[in-house]
Amino acid sequence: MNERYALGYGMAAVLLWSTVATAFKITLDYFTPIQMVVAASVVSAIALTGIAYWQGKLHLLGRTFAERPFYYLCLGLINPFAYYVVLFKAYELLPASQAQPLNYSWAITLTLMAAVFLGQKIRKQDWAACALGYFGVIVIATKGDVLALQFDSPTGVALALLSTLLWAMYWILNTKNQADPVLGVLLGFLVSLPFSISLSLYSGEWPSIPWQGWLAVSYVGLFEMGITFVLWINALKLTQNTARISNLIFISPFISLMLLATIIGEEIHPSTLVGLLLIVCGLVIQQFKGKKSPEAVSDRSQ
Repeated sequence: MNERYALGYGMAAVLLWSTVATAFKITLDYFTPIQMVVAASVVSAIALTGIAYWQGKLHLLGRTFAERPFYYLCLGLINPFAYYVVLFKAYELLPASQAQPLNYSWAITLTLMAAVFLGQKIRKQDWAACALGYFGVIVIATKGDVLALQFDSPTGVALALLSTLLWAMYWILNTKNQADPVLGVLLGFLVSLPFSISLSLYSGEWPSIPWQGWLAVSYVGLFEMGITFVLWINALKLTQNTARISNLIFISPFISLMLLATIIGEEIHPSTLVGLLLIVCGLVIQQFKGKKSPEAVSDRSQ
């Protein structure tokens, strides 16, 4: 019974994450990237507060922060503040069908950073995975013209790759976190909000936003940053086969591309599919060989 629930939670999380690239592009029609971070973070914080209250853990929030205030400040500044500002800006500059697969290479970035910061050994299969993954990145970024190395938006590509560094850094720091995962993520949103709000006010006035924009950003806050994280954590807690649940994430980018083509009419360049297949092959090599990145199985890619 637990395995059935784990599979259900895992599939629900993957399907919801598959929709967020489309939701990002729709929401960016109404908000700037920093405004989007603010609004989505507020929604996420409210949702996670409700979940923590329902789980009977909310009273531990203040104590958890007081034990390591500087640590949670650093985590919050990396994710959600810096990570989502960079990621949303990348989505603003690039087609979502490019930004999403580029960001999906974060797990390969994590392998390299774990070797540098955690002293983990990189084996031959990891180097092969990295080579495949980053060649896939080049194929996507250049639309298949890998010899010319010309990018439609070099800044957008750089930001998409920077988002993988920030995400990997966040999860490396998160290996030191012994607190409840829901409380840890909630604290990240709470400590980051003053910074994101200040930056949004400094960047300019907020426009009058119709209800469609608020609905879209609420969807992002709930299903990119908030509820879906809890579904994924529950799936991993219930299962006796973590690899099987973790492998579900490989479905996500392909569903995402289908939704982008269907809902917002983005043209999916053939090189995007080729590059994505290379990235996924690299990730499968890591999974098949039993590579376990630090705490990586506790999260996902976009």
